[in-house]
Amino acid sequence: MSELTTRILSAIAMIALALAAAVVGGYTFAVLAAAIATGMFYEWLRITRGWGPAWAIGGFFYCLAPALALLWVRDRSGSEGLALLLWLFLVTWSTDIGAYFAGRNFGKRKLAPSISPNKTVEGLVGGIAAAALFGAAWVWANELGPALLFLAPLFAVAAQAGDLFESKMKRQAGVKDSGDWLPGHGGLLDRLDGLVPVAVLTFAAQAAGLA
Repeated sequence: MSELTTRILSAIAMIALALAAAVVGGYTFAVLAAAIATGMFYEWLRITRGWGPAWAIGGFFYCLAPALALLWVRDRSGSEGLALLLWLFLVTWSTDIGAYFAGRNFGKRKLAPSISPNKTVEGLVGGIAAAALFGAAWVWANELGPALLFLAPLFAVAAQAGDLFESKMKRQAGVKDSGDWLPGHGGLLDRLDGLVPVAVLTFAAQAAGLA
């Protein structure tokens, strides 16, 4: 089985699990969010071992904040909570997929070669375009707040920034992946680095009445 096939099958399984838990909500979604946050923190501690207590404390909040944000968006955002949560997922996933395929097919100019040599400007643009397109389609289909139309491309940039942040950490630590839990993807931090800022920003937008 090729690496790309393994990556796609793993992604499908993870998306299916996330969607099922999101739809059920309540205790099921809370347990999944807590388990993932715990796994992320475990990987964070492995990467930052020897970097000092400030990194451990920062990592605790880095992993806790998105979990709490996801739970708030799902269960404390009124009748539109599920639709907003799925928009959050869709923007994050669209950014990853759009960036991956645009980068592979059109990528020429390096985005941040000293941090992540494989990322390109064209990939970034592809990720932003995909998030804007699919995010907008979901907003219109579910009659969500119109501000989300403008927030989707901005959150796509934040997702890419989250990816670069984790890449910089791994480069500093001298490791390729944060873990080996997910075939074709590495660890939880590798897969969810873009979700972290998008989850927190979506919570902030909802709290501010923009979503």
